Amino acid sequence: MHDNSITKITSDPATDPLRDLMHAMAGGDRQAFEKLYRLTSPRLFAVALRMLRRHAWAEEVLHDSFITAWNRATSYNPSLSSPMTWLTHIVRNCSIDWMRGSDNQLAELDDNMQESLCADNDEPVRQLQQDGDAKVLADCLAHLPAEQRQSLVLAYYQGLSHGEVSDHLQQPLGTIKSWIRRALEHLKSCVGL
Repeated sequence: MHDNSITKITSDPATDPLRDLMHAMAGGDRQAFEKLYRLTSPRLFAVALRMLRRHAWAEEVLHDSFITAWNRATSYNPSLSSPMTWLTHIVRNCSIDWMRGSDNQLAELDDNMQESLCADNDEPVRQLQQDGDAKVLADCLAHLPAEQRQSLVLAYYQGLSHGEVSDHLQQPLGTIKSWIRRALEHLKSCVGL
C-alpha cells in the first residue's frame, strides 16, 4: 500500500521538478533559482534570440526575465500554467518591451553589420528572395485554420513543446499534435516542397 502512494505522488504532475524549484524560489531559495536558471535558460535564451535576432540583446532580456521571475515568483500559480510556460511568457514580454524601447530602435550597427552592408556582393538579391519567400510563407499561414496557425506559431516561433501548447490552449495533447501535423502538411504543399 505504501508503494502505491509513492507511485501516485511521483506520477502526479504537481511534483514536477520545475514546479518544486518555483515554489522554493518563491520562498527565497537562491539555490533553487540557480538550478531553475541552469535547467531553463538555454530554451528561454532561444526564444529571446528568435524574437530579437541579436545575441547581446537576447542575453540582456534573459537576464531581465530572470530578475522578473525572481521578483514575481510568489505570483506563479501552477494550476494556471507550467513553469516553462510562465517563464516563456516573461521572456516574450520582456523581449517585446525591449523592442519597444526607443534606445534600442536606434542602436548602433556593429562592425560586422556595417561591413556586410558596405560589401559589394549579391546580398541584396538574396535578401529580396528571402523576403519573397517570407511573403509566400505568410500567405500560406494566413490560409490555415486559426487553431492550426496558433498551435504552429506557439510551437515553432515561441519555442513551446507540444505539451506546453496543449496547456496554453487548454486542448488535449493529441489534438495539438494533429493540428500541428496538418498545418505542416499544408505549409509543405503550399510552398511547394
